[in-house]
Amino acid sequence: MDYSQILAQQFQIKEEYAKNIIELLDGGNTIPFIARYRKEMHGSMDDQLIREFSEKLEYLRGLDKRREEIKNLIAAQDKLTDEISASIEKAQTLSELEDIYRPYKPKRKTRASVAKERGLEPLALLILKQERNADPYKEAPDYVDEEKQVNTVEDAIQGAMDIIAEQISDSAEIRKLLRNTAHQYGSISSVAVDPDKDSVYSVYYDYKENVKTIAGHRVLAVNRGEKEGFLKVSLSLDSEKPLSIIHRAVDRRVNPLCSDLLIAAGDDAYSRLIFPSLEREIRSELTETAAENAMKVFAVNLKQLLMQPPVKGKTVLGLDPGYRTGCKVAVVDDTGKVLDTAVIYPTHGERKAEESKRTLLRLINKHHVDIISIGNGTASKETEMFTADTIRELDRPVYYMVVSEAGASVYSASKLAAAELPELDLTLRSAVSIARRLQDPLAELVKIEPKAIGVGQYQHDMPQKRLGETLDGVVEDCVNSVGADLNTASPALLLRVSGLNSTVCKNIVAYREENGAFHSRAELKKVPKLGPKAFEQCAGFLRVPESRNSLDNTGVHPESYKSAKELLNLVEYTDKEIKNAKFADLPARVKAKGTKTLAEQLGIGLPTLDDIVKELSKPGRDPRDEMPAPMLRTDVLDIKDLKEGMELKGTVRNVIDFGAFVDIGVHQDGLVHISQICDKYIKHPSEVLKVGDVVNVKILSVDPEKNRISLTMRF
Repeated sequence: MDYSQILAQQFQIKEEYAKNIIELLDGGNTIPFIARYRKEMHGSMDDQLIREFSEKLEYLRGLDKRREEIKNLIAAQDKLTDEISASIEKAQTLSELEDIYRPYKPKRKTRASVAKERGLEPLALLILKQERNADPYKEAPDYVDEEKQVNTVEDAIQGAMDIIAEQISDSAEIRKLLRNTAHQYGSISSVAVDPDKDSVYSVYYDYKENVKTIAGHRVLAVNRGEKEGFLKVSLSLDSEKPLSIIHRAVDRRVNPLCSDLLIAAGDDAYSRLIFPSLEREIRSELTETAAENAMKVFAVNLKQLLMQPPVKGKTVLGLDPGYRTGCKVAVVDDTGKVLDTAVIYPTHGERKAEESKRTLLRLINKHHVDIISIGNGTASKETEMFTADTIRELDRPVYYMVVSEAGASVYSASKLAAAELPELDLTLRSAVSIARRLQDPLAELVKIEPKAIGVGQYQHDMPQKRLGETLDGVVEDCVNSVGADLNTASPALLLRVSGLNSTVCKNIVAYREENGAFHSRAELKKVPKLGPKAFEQCAGFLRVPESRNSLDNTGVHPESYKSAKELLNLVEYTDKEIKNAKFADLPARVKAKGTKTLAEQLGIGLPTLDDIVKELSKPGRDPRDEMPAPMLRTDVLDIKDLKEGMELKGTVRNVIDFGAFVDIGVHQDGLVHISQICDKYIKHPSEVLKVGDVVNVKILSVDPEKNRISLTMRF
């Protein structure tokens, strides 16, 4: 199989690019490195596309491996013909390969295998041949044998039909036709196990939708309803079409005696063997597709959450709300260093609430707190109302923001948290995490397993290994697109940098502790076990603000330093200007000289030149600064304050298949259904909305009892 040719067609790229990517991947290069520093070799494909390319490549290689395995397994039975071999070579998917192998696959005891043991295969072959003068009923008495438990002519005929039914079921061609029919005409149906029992699945108590149109989130919903015992789910398919396909395939209409038996065997094959298998297969395919799409949505949401702009240069007070155990408080400075901690009890009566207010005001004034970060878990609403009431008493503006606390408890109980904050109680570590994730979402959230961050739907129903790989890829891409400060990055952040493993990360931290801050990227080469390949892969993604060489604090790779310096000379920067590292007008100078001409003079590609220009003109550039700023609040609404038609500003918290949840400051997020997002038709809400977007919404309806808020953006 020519992988580069196949993948070039699938991804609509030049075959040369496909070959290059395969060589780069096989050469041990990471996806972020390939995407960022080898653009000329693949036509500037982004990291997500290269990741998909890598997955497809692995699939094709797995397909070829299975192809060879099946050939060898059939050959070992002395049944591999040129025709079978050609079919195996032509197969494009794993399911096609498995269909070809099905007749040769060792089977557990079946009705057909029992019939063969009883010597009934010749009778089955007689019926299958359909010779004009053949009479199975006259031949059947010869097979009656009480010792073999073939007691009657009917037993012999039935055994022969069992063998035929299994042969029909094992036919790759018939299965392919029936699979297509099921996809085209089948439906997924669900009914209630107990119609009188109310549940969140009540909408699916009498539900039916075509296989080819059913949305992924509905597939996952009925699956969960079935798993939890509320629903019975099945594949519905009118048997007329599939049976007619089987009848046409097996019956040549030349011998009525054989025809009747073949049709009966075909009916049995369909109802007993093929349909149950098809049902499992179709449902499995639907679930797999739904899971893949859900993981893509999760990945998009996670990326937007991780790439939220950091709130720089602010002292933040983090609040981890709680009832019984109180509300944990942590104050961190603008670098994330813990300045103070406390526990307050704003929900434990008036006296405790007043004490809590005094404590909070004291901490705010003592440490000059700028922003309060409130976790959105248990008691969040009460804590938010208490905070809004408290900051009214201040003589200067202090804002607050409710942040997702998903994964904060996971982090606080981890070895990493214990190593970072050994002097703090486990519960106070959560408050520190809540404060820091407002300051720098990426740096803090990388410490948590991506699955625990909770910006998807049905994530617990996903294949966990595959979900983990997908989300890890997102985190890796985000970290490398932003870059990491070599002198301040935590081990968790360093571990996501291209080319670094846990051993090297520990060695980097140990080197920092022993020798002080790094003064250049080149100094990385002194770190034990960080060899030339690892340096090549990681250097461009690590920033060293303390370096004398300004290029060390940019995304320019060390391999391009010479070209960058030559470029500055070619566009006539003076030595003084170069020393001051101020190149804001570099894009204009490059344009004036001619981008193509300069690239040729420097011997580099246009994409590399463009990247060098971007990095030099905005040193220390953070791509997150281009995202919408987080919305800070000073007051809180109650759901009872909401009225139909009220217009509000909100923050998108989650984007799912059927809409988006928007935080409008009442603790309960409102739902903007996909039909209410915009005036034009969209296939998915992610076409318009991203996690973190600040949007204008109007209240469509409010149900305080059920805590449901329906919103629209169409006004």
